[in-house]
Amino acid sequence: METIKGLKRTHLCEELSMEDISKEVVVMGWVQRVRDLGGLIFADLRDRSGILQLVMNQENKEIYEKAEKLRSEYVIAAKGTLVKRDPETVNDKIKTGQIEVRVTDLRILSKAETPPFMVSDDISVREEIRLRYRYIDLRRPSVQQNLMTRHKITTIAHDFYDKNGFIEIETPILTKSTPEGARDYLVPSRIHNGAFYALPQSPQIYKQILMVSGFDRYMQIAKCFRDEDLRADRQPEFTQIDLEMSFVEADDVMDLNEQFIARVFKEIKGIDIKLPLPRMTYKEAMERFGSDKPDTRFGLEIHDLSDAVKDCEFKVFSGAIKAGGSVRCITVKGGADKFARRELDALVEYVKTYRAKGLAWITVTETELKSPIVKFLTDDECKALLEAAGAEVGDVVLMVADNNKIVFDALGNLRLHLGEKLGLIDESRYDLLWVTDFPLFEYNEDEHRYQAMHYPFTAPRDEDIELLDTTPEKALAKAYDIILNGTELGGGSIRIYDNELQRKMFKAIGITDEEAQLRFPHLLDAFKYGAPPHGGMAYGLDRFAMILCGCPSIRDVIAFPKVQNASELMTQAPSDVDPKQLDELGIAVIRTEEDEDEEE
Repeated sequence: METIKGLKRTHLCEELSMEDISKEVVVMGWVQRVRDLGGLIFADLRDRSGILQLVMNQENKEIYEKAEKLRSEYVIAAKGTLVKRDPETVNDKIKTGQIEVRVTDLRILSKAETPPFMVSDDISVREEIRLRYRYIDLRRPSVQQNLMTRHKITTIAHDFYDKNGFIEIETPILTKSTPEGARDYLVPSRIHNGAFYALPQSPQIYKQILMVSGFDRYMQIAKCFRDEDLRADRQPEFTQIDLEMSFVEADDVMDLNEQFIARVFKEIKGIDIKLPLPRMTYKEAMERFGSDKPDTRFGLEIHDLSDAVKDCEFKVFSGAIKAGGSVRCITVKGGADKFARRELDALVEYVKTYRAKGLAWITVTETELKSPIVKFLTDDECKALLEAAGAEVGDVVLMVADNNKIVFDALGNLRLHLGEKLGLIDESRYDLLWVTDFPLFEYNEDEHRYQAMHYPFTAPRDEDIELLDTTPEKALAKAYDIILNGTELGGGSIRIYDNELQRKMFKAIGITDEEAQLRFPHLLDAFKYGAPPHGGMAYGLDRFAMILCGCPSIRDVIAFPKVQNASELMTQAPSDVDPKQLDELGIAVIRTEEDEDEEE
């Protein structure tokens, strides 16, 4: 193999243009493809910026003979003169399509075997194969562009928050286990035998302590870890743009971060975001969209039919209302022409996956209402139902009756399903909004108790503090989420900083003073020595990049992602370790029959 001794790269491929004609340049990268026209060889050179054509002819026998040996993915260096392409060879599909390099020095730096798939965006390869050979997949232009977009977001974040008085401070990766909803990843300590560190689910406690310490404004691009089931937008390790501010209220945090969002969209997408962003309460979001992260790019909003059918003879409706639930619907305009009976039956099965017992439907025609349930409704009830549903001739009304949690979950997901199925979502739009006034608590049906909806240090609204002693389920939080196209981009809250109020909060969720001191001693003790009012938020960097890049999964914007079973296919992690390492840690691995079956 040759070396680059004596050569210094002058440009990336797509940094060159017609303005550089006649310049002597040195470029380096991978061979995309080679075309031998007999006496004239063209090679497409690829680096992270793009493609540049090299041309070698027989005038220089040594270079030509080297060029004959070139194959895809060889790593080369080339020196030569930049020239204008002949008119018949111009390629308008690439940025450098009007120029090429006439090579005067060619060096093969590294040879390559035939890769398992082509380095091209025009390939159809299973994700498992791409991730197994991720070092090849990362060469593809779209993947590199995704990671460069991610880099731009973090660059903007560093600059924006620095200019707004934030100090970037790193917080520990090896921390105390303080479960926050998901399982902790635990790390055994060799020195403290039998004791464990935890990988942080977030820097939450540390950043609040930094506020107590007087740093006033903190930010960090923070690694976080949660041992939970995966999906398209979730990873066991993920990255947050994390921040906290002292002496602020919710409006201060939201107003500042709107400016950050607007700058990201302007610099990366060239889009001007109109500020201030709209705001919607949690209650409104659930009642209109069935979700606390509503996708507002299309209609199909939810309507409440409860008043119209509360006394009807159809017991599915009236029974649900009497039990404290509701009857709600989605009205599909023109749905009579869109849904055959078998398709309506399929929608019935669809909502059952969200624990709904079924889906009632009414098709409105010129002459009648088509539905199995119409016979249980009076003419006045039918009229009131259609009016509440906003239904007209040609529409289909899709209804769910149950407790509100199931109704919202079923109809919210049905709405998204229909939006995609019917092509109602404008993929070119970016709809941003804040969702505010979340419930402070949510009921855990498995443990039969209330738990903090966001985080046990989230402050209640001032007017709801007295509810903590009487009806805590009615209290609302000083919490806020930023939503982009139906995805939670980030969220945060104003924090509790008074120990007396914190005790009330813990009492409401069944945590005694002793338990609180055991789980959060460092934070509670810090509050004794003067804590400022403070609040903050965190963005999911992976999700943000995923949406801006138009990717279906956050795996597409992470260099070395995990797959569904939390393994990393390229390195085959997690893996067994040397028994000696376990002995040093005082750990024994107990194999179950299930583990052995999986290995087989």
